[in-house]
Amino acid sequence: MAIVEVVKYNGTPDVFAWKYPDEELGTWTQLIVNESQEAILFKGGKALDVFGSGRHTLSTANIPILSNLMKLPFGGKSPFTAEVWYVNKVNSLDIKWGTASPIQLQDPKYGVFVPVRSFGQFGIQIVDSKSFLVKLVGTLPMFDKENVLKYFRSLFITKVKDGISSYLVHKQIGILEINAYLDELSSFMLERIGIVMSEYGIKLVNFYINDVNMPEDDPAVQHLKATLSKKAEMNIIGYTYQQSRSYDTLEGAVNNESGDLSGLMGAGIGMGMGVGLAAPMGNAIRSVTQELALDASKQEVPVSILEKVNTISCAECQTLLNKEMKFCFDCGKKLVLCPNCQNDIHEGQEKCLICNHDLPRPCPNCATLLKDQALKFCPECGFSLLRVCIECGVQLDKSTKFCPECGVKQ
Repeated sequence: MAIVEVVKYNGTPDVFAWKYPDEELGTWTQLIVNESQEAILFKGGKALDVFGSGRHTLSTANIPILSNLMKLPFGGKSPFTAEVWYVNKVNSLDIKWGTASPIQLQDPKYGVFVPVRSFGQFGIQIVDSKSFLVKLVGTLPMFDKENVLKYFRSLFITKVKDGISSYLVHKQIGILEINAYLDELSSFMLERIGIVMSEYGIKLVNFYINDVNMPEDDPAVQHLKATLSKKAEMNIIGYTYQQSRSYDTLEGAVNNESGDLSGLMGAGIGMGMGVGLAAPMGNAIRSVTQELALDASKQEVPVSILEKVNTISCAECQTLLNKEMKFCFDCGKKLVLCPNCQNDIHEGQEKCLICNHDLPRPCPNCATLLKDQALKFCPECGFSLLRVCIECGVQLDKSTKFCPECGVKQ
């Protein structure tokens, strides 16, 4: 039996909890606790008291609970059995974490599943020594950074996976763009993980995500990057995917040695007009159709090419368009078709410049030609066609020159 005179611990900052190896203590034992520590005395597995920084003498005078548990018949230096734990309460800010293997996440922007790795570091502080020792440390002789990572690794992986997925869906950003939001994502994760760790007496001081990346050799990652690279290339040129496919079809038909114009019109131009070609594509098709029109006699085409592909020319910029379109994709003009020849006309024209046909009055709001002059509302946009005063809005007859209500000239 040993009478312990001094109990103290001067360990490294990496150790969060340390148990004094000798359990036989005397009532005059001096317990020294450093400024950044707390000491907890256990008897029979029960925490009796918590000692803050300073020098403490273990006696029945300052441990009243102990005197109720055992009788000390030995006078001034009676021995007793108890455990002394030291808890390091300093902020530890350099604990590194990471996903040991990639986790599968679905990119909310593109819908593909890709493997994601993430790593960073966090800082903790023990704020409730009793909860920390009872709920987490248990019977271990020491608890350090490795134990923290071991106990909370599953928590980190689960919360990081769930947190990144929730953040991506909430923000509607792609995984390839996530590194631009690391500060916001770190704060987001700090709140989610901190709640769980607080149950063990641990305060999560900070939580940093240093990087979120994907393995370059993964087929899903390579396919996604190749697709985005192709998309960026088409955006720079001014094409969409459908337009690019249409142009490929048209180019293949033009290079067809059989010279089958019907295949060219149906597969190339017809398909391209159906999706709405951009200006560069329209110019390319216009050039091809002009060449085909010049050679029409040699190819024995029974009808004009424009009639066969059901196209019209924009009255503003002369871009070839599908008759089913409502606006020119090159200059933005709203298409207004002559009811006789179905060619595009300028707004406000009284006669068609192509067939000299008298044109119905247009709707003042959407320029739709009104075939029925007695209409009170535009069938296209619902705009009221009744004549009203420009000043007070009173309904007027067609021949009225001055408003009978306010006198304003109409």
